Amino acid sequence: MFDSDSSSKPAKAKLPKTVMMMVEKGNIVMAITTLAADENISMDAAKSRIDAYELALKSQQQQKLNSIANKQGIPSQAISFDREKAEDDTERLIKNKVKSTPSEQNFQTLQKGVDSLLNNLGYKKPLLPYWVKRLLIIAVVMAGLFWIMWSVFG
Repeated sequence: MFDSDSSSKPAKAKLPKTVMMMVEKGNIVMAITTLAADENISMDAAKSRIDAYELALKSQQQQKLNSIANKQGIPSQAISFDREKAEDDTERLIKNKVKSTPSEQNFQTLQKGVDSLLNNLGYKKPLLPYWVKRLLIIAVVMAGLFWIMWSVFG
């Protein structure tokens, strides 16, 4: 009538909701111990079931992301859960792009470009920068307040 192996469930059996929530939150160790204790199975069997669920969950999320990316016109290679693979793909995409500017840009080249653009527009640099004028105004006001306080209380 009954199987002698009725306590063990097949690997494709559905996980309890609490275990699924633990896996989705990234609490894998707790999920394995809970599943093993709840269903009286070995830790290895619980780990294999959780790994299968985790793989199915990731592939399902990847499919959703790919469908959203396709609707928005983003290449599906740009979106991935695998960080190393995604970094390799982005490096490959960057290398394939046509580079119109040199890769070694530093602050001086940027400053020269801004200066030449301002010169083309006819802009002349002021004798004193704006921040120096502000500091001078603050210093004059403080000196005036000091002189007033000195004359009143001194």
